[in-house]
Order: sequence, then structure tokens, then C-alpha cells
Amino acid sequence: MSREERKSALRNALIDAAERIVALRGLNGMKARDIASGAGCSLGAIYTVFEDIDRLILTLGARTLARLGECLSSCVIPDESGAEYEISYLVQLSQKYLDFAAENRFLWLALFEHRMPAGRSIPSEMRSEQLALFAFIERPLENLRPDLTPDDRKNLARSLFSAVHGIIALGLEEKLTSMPMIVLRQQIEVIVSAAARGLITEAHPPKV
Repeated sequence: MSREERKSALRNALIDAAERIVALRGLNGMKARDIASGAGCSLGAIYTVFEDIDRLILTLGARTLARLGECLSSCVIPDESGAEYEISYLVQLSQKYLDFAAENRFLWLALFEHRMPAGRSIPSEMRSEQLALFAFIERPLENLRPDLTPDDRKNLARSLFSAVHGIIALGLEEKLTSMPMIVLRQQIEVIVSAAARGLITEAHPPKV
């Protein structure tokens, strides 16, 4: 095995170890020493692959986003045109996001709990995964509101995501306003459907 192959294998082992720990204990329960032990390497070996733990966390975040993307890809894209089909698709996306968050609770939370050190930006691979996720929302929005500019559509996709994310974050929060999954799914359908129909009405207001 070449040096690059060994480094790649170690990198994957470290990400796997970090993923197992975060999935079990949450981001606050992740310690560098435990990651090294889980990967079968010395503590110092981590820093031959990642410049620091922040970079490892961000790489794990990119993997989590990619897995979320695979989950959203299982939604059935409408093969017929029409507003109701696109609304149904947006509801599907939102509920898949709920399922992913509930099934991968700590990994999902880690995406939002981690804070970038001052002066550092999000790595390109993580930004690419974020943009790919927003693209799922932008496609039906383009059909619902073809009058919007690409930039307006991107902003709208982010706003719609934020609304759904907020419902899920509060709904799954055990200390505050926890809701049963069935209620969360119903509320998401109500909110997303209402928002989408409101966008259509905004573009085509009823004649007085």
C-alpha cells in the first residue's frame, strides 16, 4: 500500500470513528483521543490527515449532508405537471428531512451545533453539498413560480428550508415543545402546502 493509500485509509477510519462517536454521544461527547482509539491510531496521527479537529468535524458534516442528499433523492419526482404535484413533492422532501433528522439525531444536530472558528470559511465540499440540497427545493419552486429570478428562487428555497427546519428542530426538542412524529408530519404538510399555495396566489392574485 502506497503512502497516499495509507493516508486515505486513515482518513476514512478517522471519519468513521468520529461518525460512530457523534451518532452515539453527540458533538459534545466527541473527544480526539476517543477518535484516535476508534480508528486504531495514535492521537498525533489525526493531525497528519486533518489540520485540526474542526476540519474533521466539517468533513464529517459534509458526509452527513451527502447522506441527507441520498435520502431526499428517494422522493418521487412528479412525472406530471401541475401545482398540486409540485406541492406534494415539496411535502415529500420536508417529511424525508424529518425522517432523516429523527433517525440520525446527533449527526443532524452536529451540523448546526458546530461553530466555525473566527476567520475561517466553510470548506468547498461542504458548501457544494449544501447547494445540492437546496437544489431539491429549487426545482419545484421553478415550476410553481417561473416568474422568479434564479437568485430570488434560491433565497426562497433557503427560507422554506429554514421554516421546515425550525418546525423539526422544535418538534424534536425534548426539553421544550416535543411532538409525536405523526403530529410533526401533519404540521409539516399543513405549513409547506399553505406556503406553496400562497406563493401561487401571490403570482396570480384573484381578480376583484
